[in-house]
Amino acid sequence: MKPEHTSIGLLLIDTARLLRKRFEQNVRGTGLTRAQWQVLKEIYVQEGLNQGALAELLEVEPITVGRLVDRLEQADLIERRPHPTDRRAWSLYLLPAAHPLLETLKVIGGETRAELLQEMSDTEIDEAMRLLAKMKGNLIAVMSDAGEERSVGNGRR
Repeated sequence: MKPEHTSIGLLLIDTARLLRKRFEQNVRGTGLTRAQWQVLKEIYVQEGLNQGALAELLEVEPITVGRLVDRLEQADLIERRPHPTDRRAWSLYLLPAAHPLLETLKVIGGETRAELLQEMSDTEIDEAMRLLAKMKGNLIAVMSDAGEERSVGNGRR
């Protein structure tokens, strides 16, 4: 490995941080925090998700998810329903008011992605995606080999 390749991790982290910050700037007018839109997105992807599974997906503690769910429920964006088979669990569902907000977030996400990829050709984007997927696969493989039990590669991040 060339010495200049040692900074690739920092470049990836910095790029991800800047992308997240830019998205946060772009969604500021929606009134949602990053954590709240992440919760809405995960429930949209998998309605009926319980809070424990949501905490695992977001890689946060269940108490943190509980507070986020409380706020989104108070804003009439989501609701808890009894889980069909587990009396102790609650399933999470979007309410109608969340759908226009999610559409707005999709548009903003597309705009932010366009900012990230500006001045890149389709070929360059395809190659970047291929290489990033390969790096991700490398890490998933070594984490699996090390007995890592968490869902390290759910493919949606």
